[in-house]
Amino acid sequence: MTVTEETFAAQAEQYRHELRVHCYRMLGSYDDAEDMVQETFLRAWRKRTDFEGRSSFRAWLYKIATNACIDDVRRPQRVLPHQLEPASWPTGEAIARTDLPWLQPYPDVLLDRAEEPDAAVVRRETIELAFLIAIQHLPARQRAVLILRDVLGWSAKETADLLDSTVASVNSALQRARPVLREQLPPRRAEWAPTGDPSAEEQALLKKYMDAWERADSAGIAQLMHEDIRITMPPYPFWFEGRTDAQRIMAANLDPDGDANRGDWRFIPISVNRQPALATYLRVPGDDLYRPFGIDVFRIEDGLIAEMTAFELTDFERLELPTHFASA
Repeated sequence: MTVTEETFAAQAEQYRHELRVHCYRMLGSYDDAEDMVQETFLRAWRKRTDFEGRSSFRAWLYKIATNACIDDVRRPQRVLPHQLEPASWPTGEAIARTDLPWLQPYPDVLLDRAEEPDAAVVRRETIELAFLIAIQHLPARQRAVLILRDVLGWSAKETADLLDSTVASVNSALQRARPVLREQLPPRRAEWAPTGDPSAEEQALLKKYMDAWERADSAGIAQLMHEDIRITMPPYPFWFEGRTDAQRIMAANLDPDGDANRGDWRFIPISVNRQPALATYLRVPGDDLYRPFGIDVFRIEDGLIAEMTAFELTDFERLELPTHFASA
């Protein structure tokens, strides 16, 4: 069964969103995933006469996308600051590292459009930041096997066919990949068990966080955190660990005379990677508008904040958020 020019675009487009999520899992970058989907469609278009219908059109696209990602992941793996150096307090001016391949967040407003087989939504445990960082430690083909088998639910034979491999090779790769995944997940996240979307309890905790921020109460913010909380701020390579340093950095931001104070902040609760998050807006002195600054993503465990990843990201149109708003 040959894919014609007339039917190709319509057939391919219906899989755009789920292919983008698949490529994002493989690459850890929203931007690279976007590029890889375009590359997949380009390769598929060029090879459309080769499609003979022995597999589904969807499986054929996944094969092209997966192999394109395997070629691409020969680049340096995506990282977060805690993978690069020990926790420390910066002693000089904070300098962003634009030369590093930082992990990027994925907006939930776009995840909701990517319906995977047998699931109405993308499951949280397969898209959260901790999982994305953990699978970055896997070689490319092991990463592909784990995603296809344990995330998408493909059979060993289907996976072997997609990778032009054997069932025995696929099963072996999966057996090697699973222990690495468990080893790389955070201590309290070692059991890869299904979880839901950000819960009402998590949203309530975020509300307390915002209220404490409004009061400039750094001690109150710190009480919402685990004793061993980790705070990272890509694209800055340094990071903080522990409630004491967390309160210190919060105070430096909230105190009008603090050395990290930039101005006045406002937040909009959102979710990315199926995790609770805040879109942060900053109004600098002399400006009448709050403008996009970044996204704070929270890992909440046992009712407290275990990790906060503050991405300096200003493309809020992608998140379908206001690009600015006026002060009250």
